[in-house]
Amino acid sequence: MPLVRALVAAAVLAAVCGTGAACASASGTGHRTAGQTATVDGTDHGSAGPTGRGGAPDDEPFFVAPGSHAAGQATAWRAAGRTADAHLMDRIAARPQAEWLTGPRPEAVVRDRTTAAARHRRTAVLVAYYIPQRDCGAHSAGGAPSAAAYRAWIDAFAAGLGDRDAYVVVEPDAVPHTVAGCAQVVPAERYALLAYAVDRLGRQSGTHVYLDAGNAGWIPDPARLVGPLRSSGVARADGIALNVSNFHTDKTTSVYGKRLSSLLGGTRLVIDTSRNGNGPHPGPGTDLWCNPPGRALGRPPTRRTGDPLIDAYLWIKRPGESDGTCRGGPAAGRWWPSYALRLAANAHD
Repeated sequence: MPLVRALVAAAVLAAVCGTGAACASASGTGHRTAGQTATVDGTDHGSAGPTGRGGAPDDEPFFVAPGSHAAGQATAWRAAGRTADAHLMDRIAARPQAEWLTGPRPEAVVRDRTTAAARHRRTAVLVAYYIPQRDCGAHSAGGAPSAAAYRAWIDAFAAGLGDRDAYVVVEPDAVPHTVAGCAQVVPAERYALLAYAVDRLGRQSGTHVYLDAGNAGWIPDPARLVGPLRSSGVARADGIALNVSNFHTDKTTSVYGKRLSSLLGGTRLVIDTSRNGNGPHPGPGTDLWCNPPGRALGRPPTRRTGDPLIDAYLWIKRPGESDGTCRGGPAAGRWWPSYALRLAANAHD
């Protein structure tokens, strides 16, 4: 299935683009916590910008879901007379972002999101984030209570996908946390669960599965990831996801990703560019991955990457959602308007 999808994707890319082309201080990631799936908890407002069907530019495939925090913030600020700030917030609201599935009942949310995307002839981007011992007990701790519960959760996720188009990023941090020595995890058990997720989600005909492989600053020697990724089913995935919720530049991540890809026999990449416009914080300090100041939105989501190995640049981390309770931020995954505004104001695009 991944090979067939890869051949189709390559043909589409050629037609469109031509031939161009530990969460703690080590991981550099702050993710959604349980119960933070945006369209389920009832806290989203407003609608996305009017750039195309589903809010995306007409030549891009990814779905902009209505009702994002950024869209609601822009609406509220316009009503309050803060039109310049609202215009900046539109830079986030009008662009496609991933939907994180973090709670115990994913099926309805996955079905609703992919159905809405299909209605607009768009592709949903989803994140499966419910592995047991998630985040090794750090800011986004939680996940399934057992291996059996996780497999059932993945089955429900897959049922929600149906045959509709979706990109699914599988379990940010799960492999690199384990490689980094998370004491709460039995490596063989975790890798078996990840392999189950890759295989089960990959059976859905419209689904592209990308197994998370961390970021360039976490496990500097990519050779350390090869065995764990293989045990986690990467050969049967469509590729790997890099830089999720992190700040490394496209160039740094691409170089790192290509080193890792070559060790894996040429696996393909998607890269999170949501907040890497200014690269990582230079320091000094600790926890520089957690709500660092002076960062900026990165390259907008696109499949037109100009690089035949990179399937897409995506906004996997939702800009403006906190990395955790550091530097004055709210809990991981909570909306932080002032931080979102700074990301947008600093953007180069």
